[in-house]
Amino acid sequence: MTEKMLQQYKVWDAPTRIFHWVNFTTVILLLLVGTLMYFKKDLGITGLEAKIAIKEIHVWIGYVFAINLSIRLLWGFIGNQYARWSNILPGKSFPAVLSSYIASIKSGEPQQFLGHNPLGRLAVTLMMLILITLAITGLVRAGTDIYYPPLGASFAAHIAAEGVDPASIKPYDKTGTNPEAYQELKAFKGPFGDIHIYVAYTLLAIILLHIIAVVRAEITEGGGLVSAMFSGRKTLAKKPEDLN
Repeated sequence: MTEKMLQQYKVWDAPTRIFHWVNFTTVILLLLVGTLMYFKKDLGITGLEAKIAIKEIHVWIGYVFAINLSIRLLWGFIGNQYARWSNILPGKSFPAVLSSYIASIKSGEPQQFLGHNPLGRLAVTLMMLILITLAITGLVRAGTDIYYPPLGASFAAHIAAEGVDPASIKPYDKTGTNPEAYQELKAFKGPFGDIHIYVAYTLLAIILLHIIAVVRAEITEGGGLVSAMFSGRKTLAKKPEDLN
């Protein structure tokens, strides 16, 4: 049997790796704090101050999450070859690439890629859409619930009664507000909250599937997918399909 020659390649640049781990950490923290918010009554958390404090923690973590995501979205246009959206988002030739990859898996000789394999590209695309949705709906709820930037000042000004300083409006307190405007805001923010929660559930399911897929690919294809997100390098036994 001929021994396969292993070759190491530099793949993930530092900004991409930093994004991955900051995103992983903030998403886990947001899910934990979000769960605490959702089940606060069951946990005996009923005080208004505690409710606001938990919400503020969630929002501050959300800011880190949103800033990190914004940097990654920008980096997709200026980063290295494998960080760019042109090598991640499905394009015109993607169906043929995906079909070839699936066929290689069925044959027992899966193709290897330096960047994301075709199924990984689909997963990343879906996760990015989910993360963007969470960021947008989260910022809206941060502004409508506790009047935090960047939208909070505008929402507070909208519901403030005539002659009332919007900065004096308190979270979850109708004092100093215009009743009609307050109800309008309540109706406006409701769908954003629903979307935020259900998309978070979807993200949790995608994360579990992502972990399973990474483990499968690590076992059947090799390359050190997990270690590559620390070192930036992959070690492959055959020529990568996306090597230029």
